[in-house]
Amino acid sequence: MIAGILGSIVITVSPGGSVPLLSAAMARAHPGDTIVVEAGRYAEPAPVRIDRRVTIIGRGHPVLDAGGSHTLMLVTADSVTIEGLTLQNIGPSSTDDRAAIRLENVRGCRVVGNTIERSFFGIFGAKATDCLIARNTVIGAGRIEQLSGNAIQLWSSSRIEVVGNVVEGHRDGIYLEFVTNSEFEDNESRKNLRYGMHFMFSDSCGYRRNRFHDNGAGVAVMYSKRITMESNQFTLNRGQASYGLLLKDIDDGSISDNRFESNTTALYLDNSNRLRIAGNRFEANGWALRILANATDDVFEGNSFVGNAFDVATNSRSATSTFRHNYWDRYRGFDLDHDGYGDVAHRPVRLFSLVVEQNEPALILLRSLFVDLLDAAERVLPILTPEALVDPAPRMERPR
Repeated sequence: MIAGILGSIVITVSPGGSVPLLSAAMARAHPGDTIVVEAGRYAEPAPVRIDRRVTIIGRGHPVLDAGGSHTLMLVTADSVTIEGLTLQNIGPSSTDDRAAIRLENVRGCRVVGNTIERSFFGIFGAKATDCLIARNTVIGAGRIEQLSGNAIQLWSSSRIEVVGNVVEGHRDGIYLEFVTNSEFEDNESRKNLRYGMHFMFSDSCGYRRNRFHDNGAGVAVMYSKRITMESNQFTLNRGQASYGLLLKDIDDGSISDNRFESNTTALYLDNSNRLRIAGNRFEANGWALRILANATDDVFEGNSFVGNAFDVATNSRSATSTFRHNYWDRYRGFDLDHDGYGDVAHRPVRLFSLVVEQNEPALILLRSLFVDLLDAAERVLPILTPEALVDPAPRMERPR
């Protein structure tokens, strides 16, 4: 032990030292102490209970191993810092949400710069407030959903910052339920079995500059209000039930400056209302937008649609959403006054998309001459495509 500042001490954990395990260090620690874990491998036989305010710092990438059985670190004290550790082998359970790091009813904790490998749940926060989860790498080995937890999960928490983490190989990369006033920035969620991110009942949260790539079903956002999603990337989320971003029962939010590329369906709206969807790029998707009739009063402005099989699809002719000043690579209008916007309206809903909505196997005809003729006829004499879903003045040039 080494004396610290204002009476605190530094406790060193090392394989050959007097303190051979983190649990042994916690038995000696007092509030305010620092525990330094030296390089080596530590087999913790039971969950390490962090029940007082300490700072735990790994030096030289020490490895804590749960042996496939239990939660590794259970944090129940406020203002705890966990940094620079490698946590491994937290096996799956059907009765216990085992995690590498579990935060329960805490405030002001910091989980920073750790590596978590082969864990059921990675970082699990329940009733946490004012915490930071940053620059962690959480890599699972999930093969089936039933035996996989989530990389980062938060429940009934508020004012959490989740920043710069990389999550992979879990059921969901990031899962939130009853989380409010929190920020999620610069995270990468990839190759997860179900969703890159999945959240429900989580109001007034912001999601910025995250990358969701090659996940089973993309990102699902449900039963939430006042969300902001800016400058994210939704790419390569493919499959019959896959979406770049699924919005269900979402009200009063902003979806702006995101990139949707190579998804089966880029953006799906179900009973999602009063959203501003602006400045997004939809490129090389199957369906760029699928808007159900129960999605009302949404505004699509300044978006770019390039190389999609279907730009917009809907299940009703009575949609109430508004389109204006979007760029459409299928637009065939003109700009006689040279103001940068087309002088004739564009109808982004292809007649063939309505056929596919009723009879999905018809997709086999997508590249056929018959479909080209069908679309051409509908452009000349629109009868069946929705009157409401019209962009009256499309952009002539693709936004940068």
